[in-house]
Amino acid sequence: MRARIAIPVIVAALVLGTAAPLDAHHAFGAEFDPNAPLRLQGKVVKLEWVNPHSWIHIEIKNKEGAAETWMVEGGTPNVLLRRGLTRESLKYGTEIIVDGYQTKDHSLKRANGRDVTFTDGKKIFLGSSGTGAPKDGRDPNEKGAVPTKP
Repeated sequence: MRARIAIPVIVAALVLGTAAPLDAHHAFGAEFDPNAPLRLQGKVVKLEWVNPHSWIHIEIKNKEGAAETWMVEGGTPNVLLRRGLTRESLKYGTEIIVDGYQTKDHSLKRANGRDVTFTDGKKIFLGSSGTGAPKDGRDPNEKGAVPTKP
């Protein structure tokens, strides 16, 4: 009797356990435009410290002077922690500059972050390696790339 109950439970656990990791992970080229670099400067208004990508929401002033909130995708929290970026360094109200790439649909206020620079000049690589983002020498894991400015 126990075997009859245990087998369906094990099968259900395996099905659910394998379906979750397939959620919505994507490559850079599927969503972001390598020919649309941008620079955003503003204050952190929200932080999503989640897998598979962290999201930093910053409020900037657009060309007309109106406030806009942009979502900036970064690497996993674990990768960012190893690079020196923490939740504490991204508290609400922290002024940052993000260099990155806009989404393919340029109407969205969303970007893939390449670097984050703090007002003291400290710069941390924000992108996730190996996702198809343009090789510009800023990724510490790139070998032989020549640094360029966005």
